[in-house]
Amino acid sequence: MKLAAVIVTYNSSGCIGGCLEACLRFQHEFAAGIVVVDNASPDGTSDIAGRYAGVRVVANNSNRGFAGAANQGFSLVEGADAVLLLNPDAVLLSPPSLLASELESDARLAAVGGQLLDESGVPQGGFQVRRFPTAAALAFEVLGVNRLLPGNPVNRRYRALDLDPGRNAENIQPAGACLLIRRTAWHAAGGFDEGFYPLWFEEVDLLQRLRGEGWTTRYICAFSARHAGAHSVRSLSWASRQLYWYSSLLRYASLYFQDRKRILICGAVILGILPRMVTGMFLQRSIRPFGVGLKVIGLAITYLWTGSALSIRSEMATMSSPVECEPAGALKRPGSLV
Repeated sequence: MKLAAVIVTYNSSGCIGGCLEACLRFQHEFAAGIVVVDNASPDGTSDIAGRYAGVRVVANNSNRGFAGAANQGFSLVEGADAVLLLNPDAVLLSPPSLLASELESDARLAAVGGQLLDESGVPQGGFQVRRFPTAAALAFEVLGVNRLLPGNPVNRRYRALDLDPGRNAENIQPAGACLLIRRTAWHAAGGFDEGFYPLWFEEVDLLQRLRGEGWTTRYICAFSARHAGAHSVRSLSWASRQLYWYSSLLRYASLYFQDRKRILICGAVILGILPRMVTGMFLQRSIRPFGVGLKVIGLAITYLWTGSALSIRSEMATMSSPVECEPAGALKRPGSLV
């Protein structure tokens, strides 16, 4: 099986070197190439990546979002049978061929991931593998229940806290931070939905759509990578994090939940953003968090009223944040890769 690696970066200058050094140790396994797609990082990420021989670097002029850059990378490695989608803060500890052998053994397996270890070598439980989110799980997330009571039954099931990280698992959602995806499966699904902009929920949506089309997913414990986590998110402002996360969550909900579940999620979003608005105004000594909260509430009401898939790309031009924006007209839908 011919493999490629696609790494999407944004302000990743502090970690891209370690990621690429690890990939190049397994360069013989990436016969279809190693590609870095940089989303207009102002910190020189693309220059650093360009110093590594054997790595193709694509420096975008604007931020296409994670889904857009991932689709771009997949399109550039046409000769690959499978693509290892890798976060720049992930360092391979095992050969990718361990994942590829799983795809080779099962023609209906769309994607496979392995263990993600923190800096001390401990598996990142609750993150490295999850079950697909239910309406209750999303409601608990936005209400903060899962943070306050992480051992509650809904959260245990959603974050797969009941699973032994030392055992394989089927029909599960491995994290997109290090995920080998069969290229024909990606193509059959129409790629990542670029309406999830600029980040969050795009890999969950892709795997959910593949699952609906009869594909399967797998987690294997024999493979591992070290993963720091959330390096790009840390550079975002409070306002950007709230708007991006809530909008992507609502978009996901609008695609998969209806009727009473829609009411549950929208009600939870509205209730959940209110204390965040107050806390944000207090901590920032500004009324801007109030405006962000109103935008989130507006998105929730729109979804509640129409039930349609949402995207906030058109809102980006009005947001002052570290993430550059692409024109609203550039939005792509599932099934469109051009």
